[in-house]
Amino acid sequence: MKTKMKRLETLETDNSILQEAGRILREGGLVAFPTETVYGLGADALNEKAAEKIYAAKGRPSDNPLIVHIAEKEALDRIAKEISAEATKVIEKYWPGPLTLIFEKTDAVPEGTTGGLDTVAVRMPSHALARALIREGGGYVAAPSANTSGRPSPTSAEHVREDLWGKVDLIIDGGETEIGIESTILDVSVTPPVILRPGAITKEMLEEAVGRVEMDETLFSGDSKEPPKAPGMKYRHYAPKAEMTVIDGEIQDVIEEINRRAEEDLRQGKRVGIIATEESCLQYRKGSVKSIGLRTEEATVANGLYRILREFDAEGTDCIYSEAFGSEGIGNAIMNRLLKAAGHHIIKL
Repeated sequence: MKTKMKRLETLETDNSILQEAGRILREGGLVAFPTETVYGLGADALNEKAAEKIYAAKGRPSDNPLIVHIAEKEALDRIAKEISAEATKVIEKYWPGPLTLIFEKTDAVPEGTTGGLDTVAVRMPSHALARALIREGGGYVAAPSANTSGRPSPTSAEHVREDLWGKVDLIIDGGETEIGIESTILDVSVTPPVILRPGAITKEMLEEAVGRVEMDETLFSGDSKEPPKAPGMKYRHYAPKAEMTVIDGEIQDVIEEINRRAEEDLRQGKRVGIIATEESCLQYRKGSVKSIGLRTEEATVANGLYRILREFDAEGTDCIYSEAFGSEGIGNAIMNRLLKAAGHHIIKL
């Protein structure tokens, strides 16, 4: 397949790019595009054969459900059987935005899009370009992250090029993404609602809208053997090529342990990468040390995570050590992604 990549910074720059992208989607093709979270790989969500192309391009297991992206709240009526009072409250407060909701699906949504489930994951992005593309593409766009399955998610068009060149019809380059990690996924088909994937819309924020919200018990443990109800639940995700270990404990103890392990690995001829923060990076003595952001501003950490993992890949790193982060707010999402990337290899001091 011949892939095109076109730069589009604003909707006013060149509407012909969006028109071309919309035509590709309506004809069953694949378009990678930016959202406020990460780049998505889009196809017509109501066209089962188009959805199958996403799985093929990504090398994604066919039981891993896709998220259907919509541009208007009214579009939900065609694909969701019932919209609960809890769902209505979070929609009013957090849509458009980085929040995906799980509903019982209607017959309009093919099982190829939902991974064979009777539920559908739906999101309305806040990114204006993404919503414009959804409208051009017919109103319902299935779009997982635009990367090879299991790899760190793409936060730039160049990341998409690295993984999917020759596998998609068009890549829209809209610059760096704002948030840098995938949307929160909340199952509103059950009571109380359950977070299936943490993200920028935190548990605390959701509870402000609907009261009690639970966290899925498998979020911070090994892969579940159950069919995944949402993306990111069952399989290893976000993973660099290097072996990765998360070190958790008091920060000074963590720094000493990472320094010790790094020196031992370097003596064995390994290339070592260290994920630190602005506050700690100068305390590491050896290896390729990268600051992921400010520990005091964890949104910067979320934004830098996938970029740093891909940088280590480019350097041919053999092993990566990462500091751990908090379990509240967006720290939940950061730790979820780190543990998935490390295959749940964590050392608690």
